[in-house]
Parts: sequence; C-alpha cells; structure tokens
Amino acid sequence: MYRKLIEELKNWKNDSYRKPMIIRGARQVGKTWLMKEFGRTCYKRSVYISMDENEIMEEVFRDAFDIKRIVAALEIEAGHKIEPESTLIIFDEIQEIPRALKSLKYFCENAPEYHIVAAGSLLGVALHEGTSFPVGKVDFCDLYPLDFEEFLLACGEAQLAKLLGEHDKQLVTSYKNRYVDFLKYYYYIGGMPEVVSRYVDTRDLNVVRKTQNRLLSAYENDFSKHAPTEIVTRIKMVWNSIPTQLAKENKKFIYGLLREGARAKEYEVAITWLIDSGLIYKINRIKKSDFPLRAYQDFAAFKLFVVDVGLLGAMCKLSAKVLLNKNALFEEFKGALTEQYVLQQLVTNSDNDIFYWSADNATAELDFLVQNEDRIIPIEVKAEENLQAKSLRTFCNKNSVGRGVRVSMSDYREQDWMVNVPLYNLNRMYDVE
Repeated sequence: MYRKLIEELKNWKNDSYRKPMIIRGARQVGKTWLMKEFGRTCYKRSVYISMDENEIMEEVFRDAFDIKRIVAALEIEAGHKIEPESTLIIFDEIQEIPRALKSLKYFCENAPEYHIVAAGSLLGVALHEGTSFPVGKVDFCDLYPLDFEEFLLACGEAQLAKLLGEHDKQLVTSYKNRYVDFLKYYYYIGGMPEVVSRYVDTRDLNVVRKTQNRLLSAYENDFSKHAPTEIVTRIKMVWNSIPTQLAKENKKFIYGLLREGARAKEYEVAITWLIDSGLIYKINRIKKSDFPLRAYQDFAAFKLFVVDVGLLGAMCKLSAKVLLNKNALFEEFKGALTEQYVLQQLVTNSDNDIFYWSADNATAELDFLVQNEDRIIPIEVKAEENLQAKSLRTFCNKNSVGRGVRVSMSDYREQDWMVNVPLYNLNRMYDVE
C-alpha cells in the first residue's frame, strides 16, 4: 500500500535542519505502518519501540535525559548498534510515556544526528491535557485516510491514478466511467487502511462493513477509556449526531439537534476532544473573503465532518445496493457523502486552510473557501451533473477572487468566471487561475 506522505518523510530525512518528526493522525489511519515502511525502504536498519505498557522504557526515560544512556538502552532493546545516519528510531504510542515525548527536545538540541519519528493514538488529546511538549524542537506531518488516488493505487489501478496527476483532461474524460465506478466504491469503502486492505483481499463488501463497524466500536471504546468521565456522554452525542447534521440542507452544526435547549458551552469541550483525537474536522464560517481568511472566522458557525467518508456511510447504515444505481450514491443524504469526500481530499494538502462562506441574510452559501498559498479558491460542490452554481456566482460577483471552482459529476469545462472540475479529479482545481 503506497502512502504519499512517505515522500515528505524522504525530504525530511535529507533535510540538514531536520528535527525529530511527529506524525499526527487519528487511530487506525496507518501511522505505525507508515513509520515501519519508511524505515524498511529508506534506512539500513530501524529500531521500533512501542511505549504502550512498556515498563522498561518507563524506567529508561524516568532519569535525567542522558542521550548516550537512552541510546544504549534502545540498542539493547533492538539487539544491534544504532548508527545515527543509517538507523531510523521509531517511537510509537509515545504519549503513553510523557518523558519520552519530552526527550525529543534533548535529541534535537544535543544529538541532532539521530533520525527519530514518533506517533501515538490520541496524541493530540494527550497534548491538550497538558503533557509536557518540546515546543519548537520537533517537526510535524499529518496522516489521513487514503485519498482517492491512493485508493486507486491500492486497488491495482496505477495507470488510472497516474493519469489523474497529468494534464491530459481529454484522456481522463475518456476513462470517466471507470473513474466514476471506482469513486462509488471509494464512497462506500473509504480510505481507512484496514478497510481498504480487507476489500482488496476479499472484494467482499460485507467484510468491508464489518471492518468499518469494528473501527467505529473501537472509537466509541476510546471515548469511555480515554476521555474525562464527565464529557463521555456529550462526546457520544456529538459524534452520533454528525450524520444527521450533514443530512440537513444547511449543514451548519445545530446544538439543538443534540437535545432540546442544548447550548454551545455545554459541548465545546466534547467537540475539542473529538478534534484533538483526529476523528472530526471542524470547518468554520468566514465573514469576509480577504487575506488571511483565518482572521475573518465566525467561531459561532461551523460544520463538523468525520474522519472518513466510508465510516460516515457505515454510521448512516448505507446499503451496498446503492452502488448499483447510476448516481444515487453521490446524492445520498442531500449530498452529504459528496461534501465529506471533497473535504477529505482537501485536508490532505497541507497548504490548504479550509473554511466555508454564507451570506449574512442566508440567501447563499459556498461549501468551501480555501486559502492555498497566495490564492483564495471558492468551491461549490454538486453531487450530480447539475450545472447551476448560483451561490458560487453570487460569491464571485461580490468578491475579488479568481475564477470559482464547481466540483460535480460533469466533465472538465471552463467559463470566464468558473471552472468545473470532475469529482474524481479534484486535484485539477489547483490549476485554476
């Protein structure tokens, strides 16, 4: 299974200003696999240390941060010598031993020749709760579920995936039916590595759904096991409400759907916990389209999405039979799956800062407004071949931005104020000027 993030890790390996790398991401998005694969393919050797219930490592990091002593202990665990330039040191579940996390500061300052990558489930939650953190002494990268191109690669469709990265729009359109078929399966299966792997091995959608349900159960167990007892119920209420929230015509998060009379301050901590765990994305409304977008956020208005489109479908009990209908899957739940899919592709680009826009009088709403480097890209999402884009036109007429982007099931086409990009070739939106 190929993950694009490994290219970023290769660049990090060769960076003379390299610091210990922390890989962030939700549980089960493939962080452990990625670290091990990086070590296997890019180093002569790797040392894998899991901090989970590791009493020996607890003892090693309890004393002063003597790097020579720590490395000696790691060599004993590994059973071989650690050569700084040719050995990758992997710390997994690093949040379980806070002093191991703190030690990254001393590796950075006193022994930068060592190559260290670290990750952990619920690491974001641990940091938010006050775990000592080596501020400014580590690098970060984020791992998400497989995007659509990675899904194609996992399914053995390397040529189709490669074609999406090229500029031959006419040839891409020639294979539209194949892309649409795979996109349907991606909507149902999603990008969680274990789920994709089960599908590739079995081609059985019943196995896919069982695997998804098992992951959802594991997440709910995490709520009870790791979250403060007083907010567990609220976390579950927020989590389970997201499909209903996204199925509305206006997908703005409404506290009243949790329970009658619910107020923001009662659920803010629960939402923050889910964000820190990597299980949801929070997309705030923008009041004004100007640089930087982040300065014009309306914190009282936002949308919540889950980590993966396949898991959203499983939460909604989406039947596999919908795959047999022409384009019904893309229109399910008022296009909620399609909007989830688009966001899931957008977040994988670290240059994107993502928001949404709606008019003050609620007469128009733009699904996404993305700041990408020095550009602001307005995006309207259509779940079918609907060629209307009223909100997009309204926004473009009122704001000094370049051409807008409509993503839909229609083919690539250009107009003076807007470009239509096919849902299956979303990366082409960055070509719009």
